Amino acid sequence: MENTIVFALSSSKELASEICQELGLPLGKIELNHFADKEILVTPKESVRGKHVYLVQSTNDPVNDNLMELLIAIDACKRASAQTINAIIPYYGYARQDRKAAPRQPITAKLVSSLLERAGADRVVTIDLHARQIQGFFDVPADDIAANALIGDYFNNKEDLGEVVVVSPDHGGAVRARKLAEVLHAPIAIIDKRRPKPNVAVAMNLIGDVKDKTAIIIDDMVDTGGTIASGVQMLKDHGAKKVYVTCSHAILSGPAIERLRATGLEEFVCTNTIDQTENKKAFPEMQVLSVAPLLSRLISAVESNSSLSVALAHTFDD
Repeated sequence: MENTIVFALSSSKELASEICQELGLPLGKIELNHFADKEILVTPKESVRGKHVYLVQSTNDPVNDNLMELLIAIDACKRASAQTINAIIPYYGYARQDRKAAPRQPITAKLVSSLLERAGADRVVTIDLHARQIQGFFDVPADDIAANALIGDYFNNKEDLGEVVVVSPDHGGAVRARKLAEVLHAPIAIIDKRRPKPNVAVAMNLIGDVKDKTAIIIDDMVDTGGTIASGVQMLKDHGAKKVYVTCSHAILSGPAIERLRATGLEEFVCTNTIDQTENKKAFPEMQVLSVAPLLSRLISAVESNSSLSVALAHTFDD
């Protein structure tokens, strides 16, 4: 992989370092400058001519700054004659705006895909897109990796779980819950909720049996925590012995951590698609799983022109 170089941008420095450790590569040198007027300058500090460049950057808060930083980094590498530019975006911001849910609304997930392509990205890699059909917004290869195997491996190796039921916090997440349930050989339950307005959800009914069982709520992302908090309370009201919460993307905006801690959940299990260094200090119930093995396997597969599905299937066999 002598022609491969991995750069860390502002939001994913720790993750990029872990990926390089997995690959046995040095982390690429890059300079990131944010000026007083909020303009951004990104300058690779080593040659990328003829190289396969991987830029690691989640577009979480501050979403627009992180997105612009990524676009500028892509442009810098393109103008410096990189052979290929691969944007690794573990958390893809604006993914919730994937369709027109009301008149005159934008489809911002498509706008972001167009910006990435226009800037010069040759490949885009994401983890657990909010809507997987966003892959179809791209005309370049777009790989969306599922974190189910990573999460399932964690719970399969956890002792004293007892009888498990996997819970979807809404009808839309039933497929995600079913996939984790297959890994854990467990049944599923579904919380019926209503969403009166954005970032506000109310749990109404429970479909399934959780009495005297260990419930694992799985979602793709947890933002303000309102949906999950009401879901945890509902499961406890229905007799769940323990409640765990897991997700791929722990956004944890505003009062989310306080809300989640107040529920008395056993653990909050997430991945490091979004850096959790600061949140973990205030949230001792948090367990963070690294997606570096998944992304390093993907890079290896791309660089060796081998099967991505085979590479990812063997990630947890080692």
